[in-house]
Amino acid sequence: MSNIVILNGSMRRGGNTELLAEAFARGAGLHNHVEILSVADYQVNPCLGCNACFQRPGNSCVQQDDMQRIYPKLRDADMLVLASPVYFYGISAQLKAVIDRLHTPMRDSFRIRRTGLLLVGAATLPELFDAILMEYQLTCNYFQLQHVGQVLVRGVREKGDIIRAGDTLQQAYDLGASMI
Repeated sequence: MSNIVILNGSMRRGGNTELLAEAFARGAGLHNHVEILSVADYQVNPCLGCNACFQRPGNSCVQQDDMQRIYPKLRDADMLVLASPVYFYGISAQLKAVIDRLHTPMRDSFRIRRTGLLLVGAATLPELFDAILMEYQLTCNYFQLQHVGQVLVRGVREKGDIIRAGDTLQQAYDLGASMI
């Protein structure tokens, strides 16, 4: 049984990203321990780029915010799933702040070796996810992480639109259920 952490990058509770993450979690929960961490529940400051974490005991950050609650959960995870709404062809600022705070040698103690991606966008442009996918792939390559799958949903804007967006919730459930 693996520990899977889903980082839900949406500030909108009950929104499309949350519904997609929950569908994945239900499927993954059949064979794994799954925890959804919603950025809406944490106050995380952006990385200062000061590199103090490279010198401090335990690689701790000078900022004492809610990342102190997130680091242990990521340290114990075997897999990380990123779920985000798409704003101007990128992930949410709140999720980006969490990811940027992983610019610390502490991440070398994490067990995460597999990752997945869940994205929701209002636009229907074919290239809607291209910038995110490139950044994600570069990160997977650099850290030698195995990409296990993704669900990319276009054309959903209002709360609940994803329910009527074909079989996307089933796709997320099935992807989660395949995590054995």
